Amino acid sequence: MPSYQLRLWGDPVLTQAATEVADIDGRIAGLVERMTDTMYEANGLGLAAPQVGVGKRLFIYELEDEVLRTVINPTVVETRGEAEFEEGCLSIPGLYFPIVRPKEIHITGWDLDGSEVSIEADDIEARCLQHELDHLDGVLLLQRLDASQRKDALRELRRRAEGVTP
Repeated sequence: MPSYQLRLWGDPVLTQAATEVADIDGRIAGLVERMTDTMYEANGLGLAAPQVGVGKRLFIYELEDEVLRTVINPTVVETRGEAEFEEGCLSIPGLYFPIVRPKEIHITGWDLDGSEVSIEADDIEARCLQHELDHLDGVLLLQRLDASQRKDALRELRRRAEGVTP
C-alpha cells in the first residue's frame, strides 16, 4: 500500500481540530498502515492523521526499541511537571525549537482492536504524545514559540518557500 504525502506548514488541514473516530474498522486500520509507512519513510517518531490530510483524532508513534502504538480518540487525564526540549516536526522539516511542555502525561484512548489504552509517560514519550495531541487540536510547534522565536521561524519558512538559499 503506498504511503501518504506529508502535509507541510501552510496546509490548512494542520490548523484544524480533528474529529473523533466513530468506528474503528478496516478503513481506520488501512489509514494506520499507510501512516506507518509514511512515518518510517520520513524517519519520524510519531505521526498524527492530520499530517497526512486526514482530519481524524488518531496518531501513531514508535520510540527506539519499542513497539508501534496507535492511539485513537486520545484524552489527557493528567499532566505533571515541566521540561524544555529541542523539538522538531515532520510537517516543518529541518527546523527545531526549544519547547516547554509538561514532563509527565497520562492519556487514555483506544487501540486498533477497540480496546481501551491507558498510557502514563515521561521524558521523550510524554513529549511525543503531547506533540501528536497538538496536531489533533490543530496546533503546530510555531504556536508554542514566543513572539520573537515565531517571527524568526516564519521568516525562515517564507524564505524556504520562496526558494531563497542562505
